[in-house]
Amino acid sequence: MKFTKKTIYNSVFVVIIGLLLYPPTKVYFIRLISFSPSTIKVEKREQLTSYNWNLKGLNTASIDFNQVKNKVVFVSFWATWCPPCRAEMPNIQELYNDYKDKVEFVFVSSEDWSVISDFYKKNNYRLPTYNPLSKRPEQFNSETIPATFIVDKKGAIVMEKKGPANWNSAKVRSLLDTLIK
Repeated sequence: MKFTKKTIYNSVFVVIIGLLLYPPTKVYFIRLISFSPSTIKVEKREQLTSYNWNLKGLNTASIDFNQVKNKVVFVSFWATWCPPCRAEMPNIQELYNDYKDKVEFVFVSSEDWSVISDFYKKNNYRLPTYNPLSKRPEQFNSETIPATFIVDKKGAIVMEKKGPANWNSAKVRSLLDTLIK
């Protein structure tokens, strides 16, 4: 069999597409191209109009979202089956490890705890996770996951990203340090 340039290029193309469709490679590739999210300009920040939202704690106590009022809050909507969600989880876990005593972290999924628990055990994640019991604040509505928001002490959404991001970046850490003060 004679190999032409066209045959070699086509073979390489098929292998690359196959790797991108293979879930572990897909997650790794998404992680490589995920950047730090941008801070929202002050004049464009949305204010939470309501904190009335009940969440059932899966690996933590259940909360009424009113309990996080006047605190810096990191809210993430995600699922175990979502490759972009899985891609950003290691960075989020690192951020959580360093800021869990200073920032309220709220990870929201509609999946059963058994599914999430298996995923957490496999990956050594320890993120406080909740199922929604009531309608979330309107400002958190999103058609996609992951959808992540950082809320300041006054209830303004200062950072928002729909899609994967590097949440353990210097930019995010600097923002959190500023908001905590």
